[in-house]
Amino acid sequence: MEIAVIGSSEFIVGFRLAGVQKIYAAEDDEKLRKHISTVLEDEEVGILVMESKDLNRIPPRLLSTLENSIRPTVIAIGAQEGGMSLRERIKRSVGVDLWK
Repeated sequence: MEIAVIGSSEFIVGFRLAGVQKIYAAEDDEKLRKHISTVLEDEEVGILVMESKDLNRIPPRLLSTLENSIRPTVIAIGAQEGGMSLRERIKRSVGVDLWK
């Protein structure tokens, strides 16, 4: 299982330095949608990391697909966390509430 990161050049640089291989720079909305679709089709990706503000830039239908996706699990980093807490995302992907 691999991690993929989609975001601005500034957002992805730290992940690149940490050794993440699947890095996608998305400076405009079209590239953002294209890269999300690519990651959703990639069977190797188990976790998709995005900046929470980028979730506002994608169409509602694609956003719904991401929110309901179990694989890859979408982790939004930033102030909003995409409307779901990390605890809720882990519970949905693993099937168990690890905080209990």
